[in-house]
Amino acid sequence: MSAAAPSPLAIVDAEPLERQGEVLTDAALAFLAELHHRFTPRRDELLARRAERRAGIARAGTLDFLPETAHIREDGDWRVAPAPPALEDRRVEITGPTDRKMTINALNSGARVWLADFEDASAPTWENVIGGQLNLTDAYERRIDFTSPEGKTYALRPAEELATVVTRPRGWHLYERHLRDAEGRPVPGALVDFGLYFFHNARRLIAMGKGPYFYLPKTESHLEARLWNDVFVFAQDHLSIPQGTIRATVLIETITAAYEMDEILYELRDHASGLNAGRWDYLFSIVKNFRDGGPGFVLPDRNAVTMTAPFMRAYTELLVRTCHKRGAHAIGGMAAFIPSRRDPEINAVAFDKVKADKDREAGDGFDGSWVAHPDLVPVARASFDAVLGDRPHQKDRLREDVRVTAAELIDIASLEAKPTYEGLRNAVQVGIRYIEAWLRGLGAVAIFNLMEDAATAEISRSQIWQWINAGVVFETGEKATADLVRKVAAEELAAIREEVGADAFAAGKWREAHDLLLRVALDEDYTEFLTLPAYELLD
Repeated sequence: MSAAAPSPLAIVDAEPLERQGEVLTDAALAFLAELHHRFTPRRDELLARRAERRAGIARAGTLDFLPETAHIREDGDWRVAPAPPALEDRRVEITGPTDRKMTINALNSGARVWLADFEDASAPTWENVIGGQLNLTDAYERRIDFTSPEGKTYALRPAEELATVVTRPRGWHLYERHLRDAEGRPVPGALVDFGLYFFHNARRLIAMGKGPYFYLPKTESHLEARLWNDVFVFAQDHLSIPQGTIRATVLIETITAAYEMDEILYELRDHASGLNAGRWDYLFSIVKNFRDGGPGFVLPDRNAVTMTAPFMRAYTELLVRTCHKRGAHAIGGMAAFIPSRRDPEINAVAFDKVKADKDREAGDGFDGSWVAHPDLVPVARASFDAVLGDRPHQKDRLREDVRVTAAELIDIASLEAKPTYEGLRNAVQVGIRYIEAWLRGLGAVAIFNLMEDAATAEISRSQIWQWINAGVVFETGEKATADLVRKVAAEELAAIREEVGADAFAAGKWREAHDLLLRVALDEDYTEFLTLPAYELLD
């Protein structure tokens, strides 16, 4: 006797969108219901395990490689599946949300890969969730164009010149409040984003000589990677897609995942494509997990923690070694600079910094790296071209010289930089400005010539929380307190009102952003993810 079909999903509290029915077909909703029924209970268990592990870290004050999986790390024979042709050369990848203009610009950018982002670069409004799916399908069907309010038109280049799409769904912790089962439980956002994209595009992509490729964010353990792998196996079987068609690149952007890189690749080995080094979320994860670890875990200003810091270098070099040992791509971090159309001097300095960063990554053995703006594609490409030449990657560089200990990955105390008053002000400034844009539905925001996403706000508010709770004293002699943060936030709010004008200030979400930042930065109980309370405020 066959198992009963899962109860159908309902669309809740969402104004119908034009063309919504093309995405939320009866068959697509039935597929999402199957994913929800089969995998949400395990997702819930794994989120509970996160809390248990965090409590263990608080008790022990340290982390180590897992003894129970030593056999996986020590077995030198296993490899991930060979990369498909479309993912062989990943020397430059551009990231960005899936709005219509970005879809065209990213595909046309000259990058080898576009990370089409439903996660940190996208505020999950109903319009963004559904519209992003439509934009990707429209791009594959070559029925997408865009005209700006100024009359500038955008259209796709020939197919052979377009970037390969790697889609990033939301993390396991987020949910989609507008899709619920018969008991009223929301479907995890990860399953919504993955399921709709896979259901509508898997066969279309195969016909194009590519496939459904994904970036997996916020992974904290190999057990979470195992869950993704089981989702992939079921989805491929359910739609009669050959096993191994899906390929996934995992962002190593949590401190716990850094101790399980081998295991994560092993769990996904038939579907794994590589690992990526994500800087801001990684620092956010360190603060979150070691927030009560004492002075030795207090991070300085976020911009003072470069990729050459010893504990960051340990993490990236271990990532390259692990990937190449297993035949996977190692993808470097983000160049977030946004070129200025008005200030060539700022551009010259920033381009030099981007070049140095990408030169370092290519020299260390990375196979590619991220940029946030099309103007940075040639800069990053030149760095990797100089090392790779005509080769698609450098997986033959096994980096057997790298030896990283558990202690080196969390050696925060070796940093000479300290938190500064200006660092506090910057965290408040960027936090308010980013959250305000997010509450208006924008997930990727240019702030002070840098492209910021949700990870920026997470590290900003987490550092404020940590500095207050650690009793940090700044170089000015002032102590980090809730009252000082309130004072700085009030000054920043007044400065923004002066900058944008009274009408634009009143029309924006500035007061809500200010209040939410203070809430998650000052509450005694640390909020696991800023985006959870922010989602409740999102229209």
